[in-house]
Amino acid sequence: MRNHKLLLIFCFLFLVLTLLGCEAFVRKFTRKSKKEKAPEEMVLSPEEWKGPKMTKEEMYRQYYTFWKSWQDELINALSQGMSLKKRDDCAGQVVKNLLGMRAMLNETKQKQLDVYLKQVNSLTSAIKSDIYGASNNSNRQTAERVRRNILQSFSYGDIKNDLI
Repeated sequence: MRNHKLLLIFCFLFLVLTLLGCEAFVRKFTRKSKKEKAPEEMVLSPEEWKGPKMTKEEMYRQYYTFWKSWQDELINALSQGMSLKKRDDCAGQVVKNLLGMRAMLNETKQKQLDVYLKQVNSLTSAIKSDIYGASNNSNRQTAERVRRNILQSFSYGDIKNDLI
């Protein structure tokens, strides 16, 4: 009889729990409806990012700093006998930054810088034609001479009044 009462109590409790249910258990296994994604905003006209505004002085200093580092890299590449591609790339970057510096200067300083640009252009063509690096020493000396002359004449302190 005692077992019978225990079984009856157990069945009663099971029935009560089943009728009440476990809400978390029910939520866990209920299928959730899919929500619609918010529509993405379409770009109708692309906008060009111009970057931070720089003054003429800051731009000249930046070109000057880049020129100086690439000129040093060129001299290093010539003295260590690096590959033609490396020497050619350095020379091209030197010319590019000198042209950037030139664009910031007035006419008289541009003419002075054109002398060194011609020397760098002839150095660049000499480097391109010297496939095996036989003339690296003379090219290095030319690059050092151009570097020294530009440093003397075109540092920011020397040309700050000649910027346009």
